[in-house]
Amino acid sequence: MTEQHNPVEAEGQLSHIFDEATLGRSIEAILMVVDEPVTELTLASVLEVTVDQVVDALDRLQSSYESHGFTLKSINEGWRFYSDPEFAPAVEKFVLDGQQNRLTQAALETLAVIAYRQPVSRARVSAIRGVNVEAVMKTLITRGLVEEYGVENETGAILYKTTSYFLERLGLNRLEDLPPLAPHLPDIDGLDEILDSLTD
Repeated sequence: MTEQHNPVEAEGQLSHIFDEATLGRSIEAILMVVDEPVTELTLASVLEVTVDQVVDALDRLQSSYESHGFTLKSINEGWRFYSDPEFAPAVEKFVLDGQQNRLTQAALETLAVIAYRQPVSRARVSAIRGVNVEAVMKTLITRGLVEEYGVENETGAILYKTTSYFLERLGLNRLEDLPPLAPHLPDIDGLDEILDSLTD
């Protein structure tokens, strides 16, 4: 009688024998429950296989989702499922109509200023937006989208920057992947001098 290999042994330990299909399904199961991208090394360690096996499995999985409404992407050196950009309008409508705790317009505007001007002080963000942003900044920090990043040498003001979670939520690998802002702005030569005069 042929022995059947079970990927999970009776005592709860993973078997060291993985066929390609079983390894792929195991990775899928893990990625379905993660809150943040998972590295190849972590997957290999948990599943007790080599990193090369994980990389090959991820490549196969990524190709298999080409006709689905979601994709498997590597973000911040980790892997996670994301909705296909092609269906962004449907996802956006769901989020805007169904998510009661979404960020306010004020929070989104403040986040945009930080993303494109970071590292930046709260006073400078306020000067750019023309309103007090203290409460909004607290919200962004609480949501894990913004964090402190040292102090400004001249004024001693705390500087802020966006977090890796911010990039993850946007599906970006780095800040340089943000869309260019210049085409949407008027001539801003001397903007720094103006802001300095407003924050002195």
